[in-house]
Amino acid sequence: MAAKTAAAVEKKEPTDSADTSVQSDKQTLLAVLQFLKKHNLKDTEDLLKQEAKVSDDDLKTEEDKKSEVSQALAVYKSDDDPSLYEDLYRNLKNFIDSCLDVHKVELSTILYPVFVHMYLELVYNGHEWNAWEFYSKFWQDQEEHRHPDLAILSSVRKRDHMDKNPMLSSFRSSAFILRMSRDSYTHLKRHLQEKRLSPLLTIIQDHLFIDVFDGVPRTQQQIQATGGALLGEVDKDANKAKVYYGLLKEPELNIPLEEEEEGQEGEEKPKKKKSKKDPLLMKKSKNDPNAPQPTRIPLPELKDQDKVEKTRAFREAMRRAKLDHSHMPSVCFYTFLNVYQGVTSVDISDDSSLLAAGFADGPIKVWTLTPGKLRAMKSPDDLEMIDKEADDVMERIFDDRTASDNKVLTGHSGAVYATSIGPHREHLLSCSEDGTIRLWSLHIWSNLVCYKGHNFPVWDVCFSPHGYYFASVGHDRTARVWATDHYQPLRIFAGHLADVDCCQFHPNSNYVATGSSDKTVRLWDMLTGSCVRIMAGHQGTVHCLKFSPDGRYLAAGGADCLVMLWDLSTGTAVAQMRGHTLTVYALCFSRDGTILASGGLDNSLKVWDIQKVLAEQDTEADTTVPSNISVNDSPSLLLATFSTKHTTVLGLHFTRRNLLLGCGPYSPPPAPVTPS
Repeated sequence: MAAKTAAAVEKKEPTDSADTSVQSDKQTLLAVLQFLKKHNLKDTEDLLKQEAKVSDDDLKTEEDKKSEVSQALAVYKSDDDPSLYEDLYRNLKNFIDSCLDVHKVELSTILYPVFVHMYLELVYNGHEWNAWEFYSKFWQDQEEHRHPDLAILSSVRKRDHMDKNPMLSSFRSSAFILRMSRDSYTHLKRHLQEKRLSPLLTIIQDHLFIDVFDGVPRTQQQIQATGGALLGEVDKDANKAKVYYGLLKEPELNIPLEEEEEGQEGEEKPKKKKSKKDPLLMKKSKNDPNAPQPTRIPLPELKDQDKVEKTRAFREAMRRAKLDHSHMPSVCFYTFLNVYQGVTSVDISDDSSLLAAGFADGPIKVWTLTPGKLRAMKSPDDLEMIDKEADDVMERIFDDRTASDNKVLTGHSGAVYATSIGPHREHLLSCSEDGTIRLWSLHIWSNLVCYKGHNFPVWDVCFSPHGYYFASVGHDRTARVWATDHYQPLRIFAGHLADVDCCQFHPNSNYVATGSSDKTVRLWDMLTGSCVRIMAGHQGTVHCLKFSPDGRYLAAGGADCLVMLWDLSTGTAVAQMRGHTLTVYALCFSRDGTILASGGLDNSLKVWDIQKVLAEQDTEADTTVPSNISVNDSPSLLLATFSTKHTTVLGLHFTRRNLLLGCGPYSPPPAPVTPS
């Protein structure tokens, strides 16, 4: 019996599973392209690159890449006296400490990037001893959330180490972004020029991008809500693209709703059926000016079975419980006990009828959460004897002899890091440490497709709300969008500077959100493949994402114990919710979007008042001026905390009637140590 611990959900180091034959074919293709390029056969080269889907970066030889790295690192070359670096940094730190509080908060953000680049400059120029002395004296002065990154930086002791460090590749390829009021910036620049601190000025000009704005300096809370990412804040031009966050117009459905009229005692009145429209359906049927065109991306057609399911969903929505600050949700929690190998992922179907869990040793288990049993489809010979025109044909195709409470799916050769049940409950997706994504049939309970594309472990996978499309993210720093009937990805989203840890489809299926170890969240456009939003504010890895039911807001939780909420219309943070004491791994909005539930490694489930956040949001503020942005971090946003005994919360789900479901593995407390 193995208990679920925090380590069970930690990432494992990737294993080298490269296919040698595929690598050989790729090398042959690159050799042909290089031959064509050498002999100026440009038209043939372009045609072959287009058909083989090879980019110019793939054609670069190892010598070319080494040359590029050398050129990028050469910016650190300096003839300055290495013994002066400590005095220069101390001078800058003392100057900032002596400034007025209104400027000190903004100016202190410059200390971390300057410290990093001064250390790298010393290492590059061969002053290893001076570099280590410099690092030892000042690393503890940096913000605590920077310490994990600094631990990686400290492993760089020689010039040869610099081109192999993943963190440095990000630092040398991109400038560290800071936003600062004009008064604070002028104050800093005047000091550097008057004291003739040219080495500091050179580092700031070469490696930092300071976005100066007109307005009052920002507060500590405003800076924390927008900074903290691996490379500082977000470029002001990154969030200018139009985002169609509205919901797609629902098809017209004539839903007969049964109404029972309560008669007097002893009287019996027959049920009356009359056709009328659900108010929720009418709301979604209106044309939303912020919604994309229904034909913007190809979506699967609605089948008769889908219409029946939508009808059932709207009927249940009519009985939905109202939730707000005075009406807390009821919670039903599923605990995994006596697990041989740790539970690494959980997912609950949209209709709350199925629960899927992935395990560290590779299998996937699916349970039914309703009285109905899970059955497999009959054999082909038996299916031939079924009347295809019968009204209950979908019931007849299943074999009652195979009925059971759960099914096991086996195929992965590594830990299963995520599962996703399709919107029609016909398929299930899983991703694994083995670098593959598998599509499983929930009718025959076997593997249909094995998708290969990621070069390393795949951390997360999720179905589109409309089915057909799905997204995956992994250790290779990319997100990919696939279609179930294509073995190659339709889109590859590259831009994150570290592992991409989680992904989530927008309710209208036109966008995909990704969270990363670079402490940012990005929103990608399915149509163009471009990044339309970059959101910073977390100070640790982002582990979970969730869109609000109306599609306008995006919530994220991560290793910094924070829950952040962003407005997608502008890309600005609107709330920062504190309360968790360990990593947040699960988020879920109520069906009406009034509350948000979160859970994680601290064995607790917390409920937040989103209705209050939206009521207090200043929608008229000019968000182009950073000091105008107001982030709600009021402790009163926390409505309730539900604690488990020793169960990590890995999954949360609101049913269509707003019952909150939670699930996770039980981790017994450590045994007390008895004195000898």
